[in-house]
Amino acid sequence: MVSNFLFKVLIVGDPLVGKTSFVQRYVNKTFSKHYRATVGVDFALKVLRWSDTETLRLQLWDVAGQERFASMTRLYYKDAAGCLLMFDVSSSNTFYNCIGWKQDLDSKMQQRDGQAVPCILLANKCDLGEWAIGQTEVDQFSREHNFIGWMETSVKENRNIEKAVSVLINEMMVRASEGGHSVAADGGHLHLDYANDGHNRHRCCWET
Repeated sequence: MVSNFLFKVLIVGDPLVGKTSFVQRYVNKTFSKHYRATVGVDFALKVLRWSDTETLRLQLWDVAGQERFASMTRLYYKDAAGCLLMFDVSSSNTFYNCIGWKQDLDSKMQQRDGQAVPCILLANKCDLGEWAIGQTEVDQFSREHNFIGWMETSVKENRNIEKAVSVLINEMMVRASEGGHSVAADGGHLHLDYANDGHNRHRCCWET
């Protein structure tokens, strides 16, 4: 018998950091430099066969980064099981604004046991080379603000897109199991081999 799981996953962050491109790359395996700004929220669905006995349906909510939509975030966050918070490594402002995003997330959504909803910090556009902020600062921020961890991504080069989502799925699956406890890292840098290091509940997934 196959067990079915439904997870709502938020993708949040400032405008132009690459959220819509991330969703399109992950769901449709496509990339474009030209996307219109998200108004309110966009949706996408990804169906995965997580194991021989488990099928996942991911509802990906691409939340607009414009400040004028901030009053609506409580509605958008409702029933979310996980979150990807993204910034642009070439823009220090998008990184520092992650503080406000994370505080907004933590104040408006919690799991039934009172834990914060699992969230990964994504340092996007790492293909651009020089960073506007230091990786030590990113690491400290991720640890201090209760992230699972942080990871470099490049939507353009398709770097760590599926891996980032797989790490988040691992955490959501563990928490969804009765009495499940987190097996994630302590908020630090999630290295390239993290999702396949043998410590996670699952190692891979494939599309149905």
